[in-house]
Amino acid sequence: MADSYDYDAIVVGSGMSGGWAAKELTQAGLRTLVLEAGRPIDPLTDYVEHVQPWQMHFRGFGDRKAMERDQPIQSRCYACDEVGHKFFVKDKENPYTTPADAPFNWLRGRQVGGRSIMWGRQVYRWSDLDFEANLKDGHGTDWPIRYRDIAPWYAHVERFIGVSGAREGLSQLPDGEFLKPMQMTAVEAAARPRILKAFGGERVMTIGRVAILTDNHNGRLACHYCGPCEKGCITNSYFSSIAATLPAARATGNLTLRPHSVVAEILYDPKKGRASGVRVIDALTRHETVFTSRIVFCCASTIESVRLLLNSKSATFPDGLANSSGTLGKYVMDHNFGSGAGGSYTGLLDKRTIGNRPNGVYIARFRNVKTQHPDFLRGYGFQGGADRQGWGRGQWMPGYGAAFKQSLIDELGEWGFWGTGFGESLPRESNRVTLDPDVKDAWGIPAARIEVRWSDNERAMEKDMAITMAEMLDAAGFKNVRPNDGMNPPGHCIHEMGGARMSRTPKDGVLNGWNQAWDVKNLFVTDGSCMASTACQNPSITYMALTARAASHAVSAMKKNEL
Repeated sequence: MADSYDYDAIVVGSGMSGGWAAKELTQAGLRTLVLEAGRPIDPLTDYVEHVQPWQMHFRGFGDRKAMERDQPIQSRCYACDEVGHKFFVKDKENPYTTPADAPFNWLRGRQVGGRSIMWGRQVYRWSDLDFEANLKDGHGTDWPIRYRDIAPWYAHVERFIGVSGAREGLSQLPDGEFLKPMQMTAVEAAARPRILKAFGGERVMTIGRVAILTDNHNGRLACHYCGPCEKGCITNSYFSSIAATLPAARATGNLTLRPHSVVAEILYDPKKGRASGVRVIDALTRHETVFTSRIVFCCASTIESVRLLLNSKSATFPDGLANSSGTLGKYVMDHNFGSGAGGSYTGLLDKRTIGNRPNGVYIARFRNVKTQHPDFLRGYGFQGGADRQGWGRGQWMPGYGAAFKQSLIDELGEWGFWGTGFGESLPRESNRVTLDPDVKDAWGIPAARIEVRWSDNERAMEKDMAITMAEMLDAAGFKNVRPNDGMNPPGHCIHEMGGARMSRTPKDGVLNGWNQAWDVKNLFVTDGSCMASTACQNPSITYMALTARAASHAVSAMKKNEL
């Protein structure tokens, strides 16, 4: 008699990777349960991107006392404001701990769609420079895949979500399947050739590659440049799981989406050597339910997935599910960012921008591409852009009344440029997540204890970022160039990765080259926790491509009765 399961597949999490798992699995015919710890989202009422600051009680900044009380960590993110704070967790309900000398800003969203609602939308492919880095310099474990393995899946994702960008032919930043690029501002367009010439063509400024539509695409409307994307997009012009993958999954008839479902544990059947399902706590009633399935996809976000696996203990896995390697929770990383430079530009005052372009420019990695820098390993890219000072400058200027306000619109200020570095951090065993022995969240689940520190390599990179950005601004004709070598604490970039890394052998990591747990063959982990290194590019499109690839493999294995 065949085993009976509630579902063919369970997906934990409904955000960037969870949405893709749902889409791919349901379209392959699998009855799929998606479990989301937070509430459902209704774009008609929750998205208010067109509400202006003067229409809000706190002028867009939010209730400072309430945010200091309920969201002291989340409010460190620019998007956690009077409108956006509802997309971020309450810190008291979702505590975590850190050592006193190792601060970590864990910025989280718990709702259907997760952080895909308020992400930065920048999408850059990795190259073999990234996938081969661990092997070549000896830090971390070798990735079990290379660019050729994931390239078709990058294309698969890009064609569905819609990516605006320009082709540049760079080996370290592969081109993708692009919609038409957004336009550079006049000053950006003037700076690009000057920087290319000054640095022998090695420093390439391109328009950002962004998951925002410049043409109507797959039933979604092109962006109309209103700008505050982090507040939600009622036209679905930027990619989120709510806008694209979850509707595609729902259209199959194979999706069951269950919000308010806190997954406390992945259950393990020692007789079969397989995951049998999950134990779920209802976030509202605290009632517990067990759901069973043939396969489980863990897509809860990096630290949440690690916490869940660590909490899923058994006689077989006393230190956490699928942890025979002892690496679960270790090698946690983030991008080191915050260092860079800014400057002003005195020309082109007859030019102005139209609308609020939800994108900037990107300067591709140039350090340690052809020659090794003497002070640090790996590399970094820059994100930023040039714009004219708008009406907001009036808060620092004398004047009042209707004529003064109109002048701020009609007579724009000078051009300015800012550029911030995003650097690759090295995978280190001492950077880790464990379970706090005393602190629990609002549902009685042990909280994460996060211990991540920057190394000398990241600090040396930080100083170089400030120098090179200032060099480029100077070469492009900017004045009043101001370097800044200040670096944010780990976590603040919101690109946390690692903790359940992929590896070539079972002794070196948690997952194989298909994001499949070495120890538990029907368990797949495809969010940021699977990463064996960080590269310097924004990672979300890599999570999406890995998820689609893993889902295809899982379906194929199920058809062969291997799972």
